[in-house]
Parts: sequence; C-alpha cells; structure tokens
Amino acid sequence: MSSGKKKPEDEESIWQDSDIRFDTHGSALELRPGEVRIDSINSVEDTKGNNGEKGSLSITNLRLIWVCHRNPRVNLSIGYNAVASINIRSANSRLRGNTQALYVMTKFNKSRFEFVFTNLVRQSPRLFTTVQAVYRAYDTSRLYRDLKLRGAIIKNKQLVLLPNEQVYNKVSGVWNLSSDQGNLGTFFISNVRVVWHANLAENFNVSIPYMQMKVVRVRDSKFGQALVIETNQRCGGYILGFRVDPVEQLQVVFQEVLSLHQVFANTPIFGVDFSMEEKPPPLAELTVDRLQDDLEIVDSDSSAHPHTAYFADRDNSKVERDVVYSNELGLAIEKLPEGVTAKSLWSVV
Repeated sequence: MSSGKKKPEDEESIWQDSDIRFDTHGSALELRPGEVRIDSINSVEDTKGNNGEKGSLSITNLRLIWVCHRNPRVNLSIGYNAVASINIRSANSRLRGNTQALYVMTKFNKSRFEFVFTNLVRQSPRLFTTVQAVYRAYDTSRLYRDLKLRGAIIKNKQLVLLPNEQVYNKVSGVWNLSSDQGNLGTFFISNVRVVWHANLAENFNVSIPYMQMKVVRVRDSKFGQALVIETNQRCGGYILGFRVDPVEQLQVVFQEVLSLHQVFANTPIFGVDFSMEEKPPPLAELTVDRLQDDLEIVDSDSSAHPHTAYFADRDNSKVERDVVYSNELGLAIEKLPEGVTAKSLWSVV
C-alpha cells in the first residue's frame, strides 16, 4: 500500500481566508505563499472596537488586516470566507465625527461579529471601492477554494474551465466508490483541482480543489486498491475513494495528483483576479508655487454682488419687505438690501 505524505494540520491548512483573529502575533499577519497585498490604506480607524485609534488597513486577496499605529499588538485579521455582508453606513467616529464608514458583518465559530472602519482621509472613496471589489472577486471565485458537489462544472462531457485553469490529464474509466456498486466516470486533473463526473449523468460530479486536500494516498478497499482523497474539516472532512484500472494507471494518477498537490502548496492559486490601477502621485509632487496674478482693477466700486444678497436672505425668504418707489425703474418694488441697487440686479441678466 502506498501513501501520500501528511503534513501537520497547522502547516497544511490555509486559515487566512476563513478565520477571524484578534490581537494575534505579528507572524500571523505576514503574507502566506500565494497571498498578495492588493492595497494598503494608512489612515483607517477601527471605529467599532478601537474608536479613536488610527491604524493601517491592508487589503489582500484573502483577508483584511488592520494594525493599530500606536500599538501593533492591537490588530485584526478578517478572512473573506467569514464575511456575510459589506455595507456603507453612517458611524460616529472620535476622529472624524459623524461620517460614512465601512460595515463588515461576519460569522465565525457560530458567533457574529461587526467591524466598522472609517477612512480618515476626507473625500476618499478608496476604502469602500477597493474592499467591495476585492471581496466580490473572492466571492465569485469559490470553485478555486471550495469543494463542490453536483455543480454545473461539466458541459458536453468536458470540464468548464476556470480563468487561468489548465487541464493536465483526462483519465477515463475511473470508478467513484461512494456507493456500494460504484459509478463509472472520468477524471480531470488540472492545476487547481481534481474533478470527477459520472459518464451517464454529468450533474453527478465532484470538484476537489488542492487547497482542501488534507492527504492523498492509495489504500485497499473492498473494490481493490483505490485512490483516496481526504479533505479538510473546513469543507466537511470528506473521504473520497476512486478506483482506476489497471493498477499501473492508478499509480500514475496517484503520483500526478500528489505532485500537483505539493506544487499547489508551494505556489497556490486562489483565483482572486485583480488589476492594479496607477496610483496618484503624492501631494508634494502635485503642489506648484503660487503665482501673483497680473491684473488691473478698473472698478473699485465695492457694491455687494447680487448673489450675496440672495444667499444672505435664504433663511428669511418668508419675511415681507417694505414696498418703495424706484426712481430707476419707475415702479413700486420691495425695498432692496443695503448696498444693492436695481442696476446691479439687472446686470445679472
């Protein structure tokens, strides 16, 4: 009997996108292989738990990382898989007062958590747009990371490929041993997952990402030697068995899946596609010296602008003014505010 090498649970499992961790050790905030920091915002307040504390928010392809500036031991790691919803609502910030903030609703270990982040840079939507866009990319690419049963992944007996997915091998005559008699089907082995489907029913299938494989091995079963794939507890802790005939072909498939699983562990593909837009240059580079305007004042009359009179009376628009006779117009008009003439009002048109 051949067996695949099983790693310790802490080394093997990818927790960054599934866990929520509070005030964790600095090493847990470091990026793991395959994790990419998409953006980093330097002035963000954790309004819910540390109101009044300024920190930095890193947005990766797996999680949000907030670290307090004053005390780095105060930090948060929020995996996207624990996120239930993201909204923008008003919040009361000690540093910015009543302002728009990012609300992140989560569920982890049967508990619900609410996180509120406020961008301390005024008039900047970057916090809202980046977090929502990255989470949307994560949420729509779950087939890279989650085990899927009976999904719409096979069309005309061919695997529906994910972006950047490459099929390395297609193996016919593979029996799924989930039932007493077994079901004959086909294996697709790609760079991100192993997929099996029944030949007589395409919707009877299973997609197993390498990310969820805990151990791959060959062992004896009542059907003879079989390829066994055990998955992590995160996706249910399944034990899936497949028989490949002849035995020589079984060993080839086993070695290929085991090798690709190890390659994925070193250079994982999480499927969160993003494009980096060109960031604006620093404010110091955009600042120019102020020049004195070369102009000549031809009219020094300091009569008030008509719009000034209008805005000043906005709150008292319902107050009636005295009616007076205008020599300029030859008409009875409401008394004008001090400093305003009929000629100046007429010149607006």
